[in-house]
Amino acid sequence: MEGAEEERLVQCPVCLRELPAAHINSHLDRCLQAGEAEAEPGSSPPCKWPRLAAASPGSQAEGEAEDARPAAGLPVFSLFHKGRGGGQSPGAPGRRSGAGREEAAVKPAEGGAAAAAPSGASLAQKLEGKPLAERLRPDTLGDYVGQERVLGAQTLLRSLLESHEIPSLILWGPPGCGKTTLAHIIANSSKKNGTRFVTLSATSAKTNDVRDVISQAQNEKRLFKRKTILFIDEIHRFNKSQQDTFLPHVECGTVTLIGATTENPSFQVNAALLSRCRVIVLEKLSVEAMEAILMRAIRSLGVQVLGQGNQHSSSATGSSSESLEFPVYIEEKALSTLAYLCDGDARTGLNGLQLAVQARVAAGKTTPLNITKGGSVDGILITEEHVKEGLQRSHILYDRAGEEHYNCISALHKSMRGSDENASLYWLARMLEGGEDPLYVARRLVRFASEDIGLADPLALTQAVAAYQGCHFIGMPECEVILAQCVVYFARAPKSIAVYRAYSNVKECLRTHTGPLPPVPLHLRNAPTRLMKNLGYGKGYKYNPMYQEPVEQDYLPEELKGTDFFKERKT
Repeated sequence: MEGAEEERLVQCPVCLRELPAAHINSHLDRCLQAGEAEAEPGSSPPCKWPRLAAASPGSQAEGEAEDARPAAGLPVFSLFHKGRGGGQSPGAPGRRSGAGREEAAVKPAEGGAAAAAPSGASLAQKLEGKPLAERLRPDTLGDYVGQERVLGAQTLLRSLLESHEIPSLILWGPPGCGKTTLAHIIANSSKKNGTRFVTLSATSAKTNDVRDVISQAQNEKRLFKRKTILFIDEIHRFNKSQQDTFLPHVECGTVTLIGATTENPSFQVNAALLSRCRVIVLEKLSVEAMEAILMRAIRSLGVQVLGQGNQHSSSATGSSSESLEFPVYIEEKALSTLAYLCDGDARTGLNGLQLAVQARVAAGKTTPLNITKGGSVDGILITEEHVKEGLQRSHILYDRAGEEHYNCISALHKSMRGSDENASLYWLARMLEGGEDPLYVARRLVRFASEDIGLADPLALTQAVAAYQGCHFIGMPECEVILAQCVVYFARAPKSIAVYRAYSNVKECLRTHTGPLPPVPLHLRNAPTRLMKNLGYGKGYKYNPMYQEPVEQDYLPEELKGTDFFKERKT
């Protein structure tokens, strides 16, 4: 039995040598020690070699030759030593170098401007993937353009952000003014400072998602003393009960809430939550700020701007490569037009620029350009017309259900009241071109006819009703001139609020009356039955058409006799 055990061969799991079973334990110890000695400090640890593929069952001679040189052949290593290179797929020849890790390191991060494309990429490659507005989103306050009143030097909010003392904020502003970008900058800053930053969108998140984030924030604060900043985009989409979820946790500091909204927080955010947050009002970007943002985008794309005296050279444009034969130029006037037309919306401006450039590059049509001293140069030119075509129309900021809806109708009402026919037409056009329902405007004009013109021109009400009926009959865009005629008529008409003021005085009289309201005088009551006549209803009433002279008769209750509601009432 002992001779049979010695003759039985067992394969070593490290070097794959076949040895007698009695010697396998001592041999395995030597193999492991030899592998650990070969692993020198500072060198990349070797990876497992697919020895089973090299030593096939039919190649016994090769296996014996390998037994004689275990260290000089395939690498030997400890079975229990874990190296960083152990992730190589079977069958790859040789050990894995650091090239794979370097490729992973240089893989572009999402959202960065530098990650848009490598420096040698063509313009078409730079425009692929994410929208230009997303790729060029700045990461630091130094690159943030606009909003100087809120984030300028020496402002309170900028000082707090630079010191990483971030309070709970509600960012309120129109689309494309930098709300999400500011939150992105705070996120980058907080991560460097060790603060946890979580982003949710109220358009897709549910109450359970918010509770999960708050639960994690409580654990982070209790176990690691780590703060959590919660950014809620479009926070006005949360209803009142969902917003109440934040109240106790913002109050005790479990989370720092940053909400972004395009709607007026006074109407869309709970008053209790507003009292726990600081409202930051961001305004539309100025034309100068828009030009700076567009110039930054132009530089990142490597497009030259005509009109600045730049000399043409392939290296200066940054767009000459194997995939793009001609350089790309854009007129300076085109950039200025785009800065004006986007109406302070950086997202619209950048995406419009991207669309115009992509269309011209895809078309590939070149234009002779006289930009060098020696003569003309062929290049792809983007003009003002191409930019306008990319935007399709002037970008008008208007929300039929939001803040701008009420702002514009108020401006129209006040312009007609002030007899400014030009301003009246402007605000009317702002509403109609922005997509407002013409019947809504017509209803407001009917109200204006009696409230502000009244008896000074009784035909104004007829004009308003006719305008409403005309809009109802034919609709937009044909009815726009009907509304324009009515608006100009009202702006030019004389104004009188006598009826409006008198009726307001009557309502005030009723609200301030103490005790039960006075009864209707008997002589003014109707008496359709014999019983009512017997009770005195209608007794003593003088039927005015039967008298040739004015009839003296009281029509107000006894308590209000002599009251004149058309006179200014003392408050």
